[in-house]
Amino acid sequence: MLTQLYASFLSRMKEYFDFERLGLLLGELIIKVLIAGMVLAIFYFIWRVLHRLVVLRLKRHLDKTSIAFTETVIKFSIFGLAAIVALSSAGIKTTALLGSLGVAGLTIGFALRDTLSNIISGILVFMDRPFTIDDLVEIDGNYGRVDRITLRTTRIVTNDGKMLAVPNAEIMNKTVTSYTNFPHLRLDVGVTVGVTEDLDEVRRLLLALVQDDPEYMSVPPPDVVVALLGDYNVKMELRVWLEEERDHVKKRFELREKIYKALTAAGVEMPFQTIQLAPAKKR
Repeated sequence: MLTQLYASFLSRMKEYFDFERLGLLLGELIIKVLIAGMVLAIFYFIWRVLHRLVVLRLKRHLDKTSIAFTETVIKFSIFGLAAIVALSSAGIKTTALLGSLGVAGLTIGFALRDTLSNIISGILVFMDRPFTIDDLVEIDGNYGRVDRITLRTTRIVTNDGKMLAVPNAEIMNKTVTSYTNFPHLRLDVGVTVGVTEDLDEVRRLLLALVQDDPEYMSVPPPDVVVALLGDYNVKMELRVWLEEERDHVKKRFELREKIYKALTAAGVEMPFQTIQLAPAKKR
């Protein structure tokens, strides 16, 4: 009995591991892989052609953000279709495969819930437009220029050249400060002087720094107000509107340095100095 079972086992193993049979299976597998690879290559070529044609045409009518969204939709559609066609050409029944994925969809969705949340948020960012590509924004204390918006993250380039990849789900749940959504931006520069100082003279010195400067707007005109009146110190604020809002970081530091030099040269007592940047819509 055991001898017969052993002989049957060896017969089955020889049949299964027959070199001729394995060679045919391997050859068939190689052919299927080559066909699938050719299908993917054809779809990639189609994508490159469409990318060039669509982007060139869209540049005439749409902004960078709309072009990026359209490009992303076309890319995922083409490569999704390419994957299905490639699997079908390789002899895999995609209908059954999609059905099995549907059964495991809940498990996969739960495991990838953060990724799916970022993708959905990315679509909402494209549609809601809290900012666009090349805008200057501040998200959760991170300031920089929007370099790229993908379905999963928003790429921000900071002033020191760092690339920040902020998940889109965080963007939808946090306050986003945009410095380029409005046509102009106001700089508020606060300086603290001694209570015995001549406030009219300090006001004149501050206004002289920005008057007749083409980088600052004349309407609304620059203004200096007393922000805080204390027993020993007075906080005054120079409020001025910028012609080019993208220069606000550079102008903030330049203006602070000018104020310090001007008041120091005039002998104005400055116990300490503060500076604030307050964006506001032009009225």
